[in-house]
Amino acid sequence: MVLSVEAREALRGASRGTITPDMPAQLLVIEVVSPGQANEDRDYRYKRSEYASRGIAEYWIVEHPLRASLTVLTLVNGRYQEAVFQGADAIRSVTFPFLNLTVDQVLSVGI
Repeated sequence: MVLSVEAREALRGASRGTITPDMPAQLLVIEVVSPGQANEDRDYRYKRSEYASRGIAEYWIVEHPLRASLTVLTLVNGRYQEAVFQGADAIRSVTFPFLNLTVDQVLSVGI
């Protein structure tokens, strides 16, 4: 996740880095989906509504290498707009427009 300045300040001096619902929202949350229907349901359905209600500006869902895709969800008027990127596609982020990454680059980290 990427914290806003306000969220970082809310954690200053804390003994643990736990994000609570009363704190300012994160700017970006990235989820890596593990194989399996329960994991997909959680990351594509339940977390989407949870993150929208928290006001998280952008939420990325990184698929396991078999699907090799990355979904960028951007919060607009309380609901996420979805854009799916694959392979050599450049990832477009409203929150971080200066990023210069492709899906392939993200998926190859650690290989």
